Amino acid sequence: MLDSRNFIVRTLLADGLITEADLQRAQQHAMTTGCDLLDSMVQLGIATSRRLAIANAKICEYPFVDLQHFDIDLRNARAIPRVVAERLTAFPLFCVDGIATVALLDPLNLQAIDQLRQLLRCDVDPVVADGEELRSLITRAYALAQHAEDAPIDAPGEEQLTTGDEPIVAAVNQILSGAADSGASDVHVNPEERDLLLRYRVDGLLHKQQGPPRSAHEAIVQRLKVMARLDMTQTRKPQDGKFRFKHNSEAIDVRLSITPTIHGENVVMRLLRGVGRIGTIEEMGMPHDMRVAFEEIIDQPHGIVLVTGPTGSGKTTTLYTALNRLNTADVNIMTIEDPVEIRLPMVRQVQANPEIGLTFASALRSFLRQDPDIILVGEIRDDETAKIAVQAAQTGHLVFSTLHTNDAIATIERLVNMGVPSYLVGSTLLAAISQRLVRKLCPLCCARETDITLLRRVPTELSDGTFKTHVGCGVCRGIGYSGRLAIFEMLRMTHRLRPLVEYKAPAIDILDAARADGFRSLFYNGIVKAREGITSLGEVSHFAQQMVADDVLIAPMQASPTTNMEKAA
Repeated sequence: MLDSRNFIVRTLLADGLITEADLQRAQQHAMTTGCDLLDSMVQLGIATSRRLAIANAKICEYPFVDLQHFDIDLRNARAIPRVVAERLTAFPLFCVDGIATVALLDPLNLQAIDQLRQLLRCDVDPVVADGEELRSLITRAYALAQHAEDAPIDAPGEEQLTTGDEPIVAAVNQILSGAADSGASDVHVNPEERDLLLRYRVDGLLHKQQGPPRSAHEAIVQRLKVMARLDMTQTRKPQDGKFRFKHNSEAIDVRLSITPTIHGENVVMRLLRGVGRIGTIEEMGMPHDMRVAFEEIIDQPHGIVLVTGPTGSGKTTTLYTALNRLNTADVNIMTIEDPVEIRLPMVRQVQANPEIGLTFASALRSFLRQDPDIILVGEIRDDETAKIAVQAAQTGHLVFSTLHTNDAIATIERLVNMGVPSYLVGSTLLAAISQRLVRKLCPLCCARETDITLLRRVPTELSDGTFKTHVGCGVCRGIGYSGRLAIFEMLRMTHRLRPLVEYKAPAIDILDAARADGFRSLFYNGIVKAREGITSLGEVSHFAQQMVADDVLIAPMQASPTTNMEKAA
């Protein structure tokens, strides 16, 4: 790697992936800290270790391999001593026809290749891998090597390890740190008859990972139960718990769910980041006019603001972004949630516990005696909570909550069906926001959209844009997408809408009035994001099709013959 360092830097500069200013900053950091120049680039966020590996592969003319796409047998660690694997940053991936394919950080290190050839007793075919992923693979493989070597393959789960065994502790730590590094929202540990499936949910989709052997499953579950203080003797009924771990100085809360299945206890962990991940309202990605209106709404002294959408659509993040803006020393904010996912200083946050009678409704009653200015209710689930929330908004409090409806218009009917009088809905509801999360295109490999079916769905006034679609490259791991963004629609209660709501006008009449006041649907706003090249028409159409299936209005919110798209199903 030392010999190719300058070539890697030149390649990055030539490809426009870094600037001269970036290079100078990295050089200064390397001189100050005494670390390698390329390591400084990674630490400063100038370049990822993956990008450096791809540049190195290009220079060395060796293939770059994405370790995430290989089903690697961790027992390959037996072939090379751990001290050698860590010193050379090398790991054997597989052997075909007497040739071992070995992932290396530096494929031009001839001494390393000779040593590997002697240890493996066969010829070596070097490939380049992401340094961080390769080191993680080495750590995980050797942490589990002892257990994988001793346990019988055809009798999974027979050998028991105590939760204090170092390999299992290391395995759990690697699972959690790997999830944090990948930006995963959830971790799934799924036992099969003979295998243990490890998957991370990244950008809304599950991705298979290199995991521990099946024989380690019970010990891993026991370790997680210890961390979450659950009943270790109970294996036949579901258990829920939580714990916290630190990763790169960041505290991450984990919500643990364990459910018994025919092959053993199934584990799902939700990773919850703290307030450090809460940005500003400007960073939420709302259209400018919607953002301005949203800021005006949350500055109101009383009323209710509802955010709707399916599970995992970012509703809590939207609400906490608003709370973070309003959170000052002269304001008393109280929340009742199940669970408390994000922690904010100065905010009185309460965890619901129905087993002892601490429900959303009972907590709301208590809050009203705590002199609150702003109240957040995690979710309006029943008639009692809905009525108390509306009552609180009516009596001088600003109330935020979520509701499970598919669009903003349906919020009104849902509240009425929960027993809230329509005149109270009209007088207390400030706004209903519906949102979805769509994946963002990888900027390095996207291409022009050519699907005529998708392009025909674009309104005429937006058709002058250049729409793009996903392709896939080494940086985005062949997916074509990287990260997610929120798409919003906001129904603001106006003088035009209020009498329609109070007199229970049909949803289509409310929709027409909202359009006249500038309302734009999720689908329309999604196409705007696609037109900007941030996401693809395919992503937008995906959630639009789901809404059609659920009989949801997705027509573009503009009364014009040139925007004749899908009508109400």
